[in-house]
Amino acid sequence: MDKHIPVLLNETIEHLNINPSGIYIDMTLGGGGHSQAILEKLDDGELIGFDQDEYAIQRASMRLSAYPNFFAVKENFLYAKERLADMDIDLVDGIVFDLGVSSFQFDIPERGFSYRFDAPLDMRMDQSQRLTAGTIINQYSFDDLVKIFFEYGEEKFARIIAKKIVLEREINPIETTFDLVDVIKSALPEKVLRTKGHPAKKVFQALRIAVNNELQILEESLRKAIDILKPGGRLAVITFHSLEDRICKNLFKKLSTVYIPKGLPIISDETPELKLINRKVIRADASELKENNRAHSAKLRVVEKN
Repeated sequence: MDKHIPVLLNETIEHLNINPSGIYIDMTLGGGGHSQAILEKLDDGELIGFDQDEYAIQRASMRLSAYPNFFAVKENFLYAKERLADMDIDLVDGIVFDLGVSSFQFDIPERGFSYRFDAPLDMRMDQSQRLTAGTIINQYSFDDLVKIFFEYGEEKFARIIAKKIVLEREINPIETTFDLVDVIKSALPEKVLRTKGHPAKKVFQALRIAVNNELQILEESLRKAIDILKPGGRLAVITFHSLEDRICKNLFKKLSTVYIPKGLPIISDETPELKLINRKVIRADASELKENNRAHSAKLRVVEKN
């Protein structure tokens, strides 16, 4: 079993302020690293892990089989609140979201997440859904492709790449990751191809986000997670790109602030829904950066329910 190293593990566990008898939720079970670290601090508490990826559920369940207080649920975290209600759980002590793609998902060629392997253009977290990256690349309009590449990948050459894709797919379908990489490379100026970093990175990120509807469901999922936190319970979120972090930052700021109309002589006794545990994002230290390349873009934000 290939090794998956959880990012910002010590910082996350420390800031969750774990109650040994509490109920904790790992909304992104993945390889089970954060879950195991939480379970090690529990006595009679419980941990429930959610993941929409069946392979992730199987891996984590095997890794955590020694813990009788661990329960895995195959479900998108958008519906975690409802599934917990089915288990007669209304409130929990802590929640963690690790929004990165697990390294083992990138390392399975046939999943189509990586531009490093030649595989069908898939990128589905939930293998039962119909929409794939191949569907988007071969069927979406030029305007929709531009929007996806620009908004989700922050790709400044979005229009040039989308135009090339539309031209190429009229000749032959773009079926594999390497097919797409070749099209992207053929669309970009030579000076861009010579710069550091893979030329397909932003487009692949954008496609993954679009296939799995990641940004649309994130804010709603965070709001529902906050709903089920006990007073004093904490929510920890690890993000890996600016779009996710902006959603978290803006939501947490909004829910941790009491707004008073400017100029009105009012002293408010209203308590905001949340308290910021860290006002500045927590990043990996030098030792973690040396051991885990994925940690370079990771940001941790933690809030507490009032």
